[in-house]
Amino acid sequence: MTHRVHPYIFRIGQTTNWKSRWFSLKNYKEYLREDTMLREWLSTKLRPMHVSEIEIERSPNTMNIIIRTARPGILIGRGGEGATKLKKEVERQMIKIWKRIPVERKKPVPKRELKITVEEIKSPFLNAAVVAQSMADELEKRMPFRRVLKQTLDKISSQKEVLGVRLAISGRLDGSEMARYEWLKSGRIPLQTIRADVDFSQKVAYTTYGTIGIKVWIYKGDVFAKEVQTEKR
Repeated sequence: MTHRVHPYIFRIGQTTNWKSRWFSLKNYKEYLREDTMLREWLSTKLRPMHVSEIEIERSPNTMNIIIRTARPGILIGRGGEGATKLKKEVERQMIKIWKRIPVERKKPVPKRELKITVEEIKSPFLNAAVVAQSMADELEKRMPFRRVLKQTLDKISSQKEVLGVRLAISGRLDGSEMARYEWLKSGRIPLQTIRADVDFSQKVAYTTYGTIGIKVWIYKGDVFAKEVQTEKR
């Protein structure tokens, strides 16, 4: 069997960065557990907002959660009511997570200031996570999978920055008795080139016939080549 590596992890330090940026010797296990459970909870809660990624930054006294979404207006709400409500819910969720720590490793909940930063994704069709979530929404509305694949491929390919796209879905497509795998591709996707800026995301669509897996690859050129061009200019 082949050994598959996630395109994001494969390029850490070159074209991508860590989604959790902190270090702690005393509370490493607790912070790692908190980050993982917070991401899972936020991803489920904010699914309709088409969230691309959730980054967490920590300092001794503050914790900053950066949420990148294609629908910031729905998340922030009128007059910032949505962001304030979300902040209170996150604080309650963090207390619940720390209470679930086993008794032998039980530690008091650290006192820190929580900040939530909402960033807008200006080009949704250049972001693989947003594209995959929009495809999941359409499949859950019982749209024909071939139409979803073709329309999405055309919308992404029409962007100037995009050099290659690949879309893949698998499962009981259109309610068929046997699961299958369908995919479409345009341009090229250099998965073995570390300097290649390849955005990848994987989502799940929950239909009446079962779950459908969705994978999206978007290639936006080589990072080092872009830097050389800017230096020449």
